[in-house]
Amino acid sequence: MKKYILLLCLFGTLISCQKSNPNYQQEAANPEFLIRAEVMLTESIIHDIFAPPVSSRIYMYAGIAGYEAAVPGDKAYKSLVGQLNGFEKIPKPEPGLEYCFPLASTRAYLAVGKKLTFAQEMYVEFDKKLEADYQKIGIPGDVYERSIAFGDSVAAAVLRYAGKDHYKQTRGFRFTVTNLPGTWTPTPPAYMDAVEPYWNKIRPAVLDTASQFPAPTPSKFDITKGSPYYKEVMDSYETVKNLTNEQRDIANFWDCNPFKMNITGHAMFATKKMSPGGHWLGIVGQVSRQLKKNYMQTAEAFAMTSIGIFDGFIACWDEKYRSIRIRPETIINASIDKTWIPILQTPPFPEYTSGHSTISASAAEILTALYGDQVAYHDSTEIPYGIPPRKFTSFHQASDEASISRLYGGIHFRPALDEGAKQGKKVGQHILAKIKTH
Repeated sequence: MKKYILLLCLFGTLISCQKSNPNYQQEAANPEFLIRAEVMLTESIIHDIFAPPVSSRIYMYAGIAGYEAAVPGDKAYKSLVGQLNGFEKIPKPEPGLEYCFPLASTRAYLAVGKKLTFAQEMYVEFDKKLEADYQKIGIPGDVYERSIAFGDSVAAAVLRYAGKDHYKQTRGFRFTVTNLPGTWTPTPPAYMDAVEPYWNKIRPAVLDTASQFPAPTPSKFDITKGSPYYKEVMDSYETVKNLTNEQRDIANFWDCNPFKMNITGHAMFATKKMSPGGHWLGIVGQVSRQLKKNYMQTAEAFAMTSIGIFDGFIACWDEKYRSIRIRPETIINASIDKTWIPILQTPPFPEYTSGHSTISASAAEILTALYGDQVAYHDSTEIPYGIPPRKFTSFHQASDEASISRLYGGIHFRPALDEGAKQGKKVGQHILAKIKTH
């Protein structure tokens, strides 16, 4: 009987050895796990039709959680605790115990993303597949469970941090249209209310205040022929009337409008697209894969870029609801040509400055610092919408094209692009100066 028990123990030991994987840490550190998590989060954000600023908030907190859960596994990297406004505490792993920090990181990223979105059912099959792929690696059971628990604790801490950014306090407030000459009014076809009029009340991640990098006062509203404002209006009007095929392609590629409404008779439905922030984080995933960046580098890029996008939206929205600038479609139809229609559907918020110009410049500044200024890549983020990839020689070239796309699309005047890009660049540079990840 003793011999039988001994044989069973030996057999169990052999089976256990066969299931173990001495390289599980290395295999679990595949950045594809985190890239997949970001893609899944983007799909749920698209499904829920979050406004671009709100989307940036979701991406940022998920990115912070993913980064913080990975940091303890690499001594070359520093926590963001004490570097972000109000971010004071994060759980630490228990000394002397083994963790799989990339697993914890992906878990934390998804846990925050799920909590801040609504489409929970979208994650069911994704979670099953993700867990199965981790199990195939052969992570020891105790390490697996401990790492999952650590990821959950980091996610909980980040969510507590998110809960103090004044987001809840800004819900339910609407913008009152003034009807003053030159000010924003709702635009066709849905004539939606202005989006996030109090976004400048949200706590910035790194900026001292929402107004730290103000844009210049836009030109005086004056539709008299020859005035600076009239020239801006005619620039937008003539540009759209004389678009080349390439310019039209650029406008459509960077549309990124989650609000696009379609009206057929009495029926109205939305065409769901990713936000500008989602587009840039898609670029992060693609380029990280192309450059063969490791897990920690990828987590850093997601976190830092999302911080730049988030603070970029805060700076931009602060100006939007200060100047309350009228959109090209409104003024051109009223004063120049009532039949003129922009290529892109006008989004429901004031014109100055351009959100895409601002956040793209901020993202490009940060990605250039992380990955270099001569990174050529094909951007394939718009393939799901039937739009072919575009090739870029650098992040700044992509940012410039994203900015000018708003003029081609007929939804902005040129100064909103130029000043938005300047504003975004300052935001990105400020973040790079203040945040040290190494």
